[in-house]
Amino acid sequence: MNWNQFIRQTHRWLSIIFTVAVIINIVALMRQSQAFWIGLLALVPLILMLVSGLYLFFLPYVARWRAAGRGDRGKPGRA
Repeated sequence: MNWNQFIRQTHRWLSIIFTVAVIINIVALMRQSQAFWIGLLALVPLILMLVSGLYLFFLPYVARWRAAGRGDRGKPGRA
């Protein structure tokens, strides 16, 4: 598994964890037993999802930028 696949898979699992944390937060609000740490429960995976999501968003642009920096080197059939 390469680095990009690992980040993509981690991002998927973080979204599941975030969804569960939000459900726990809603249940705690309905039971009126809101605690500070329950509110932070959803914040940790959300921050990690922000970082991994930004990485995945900019990945095609960086790849295109790197390919443009190489020019025509390495492409067969070009003179």
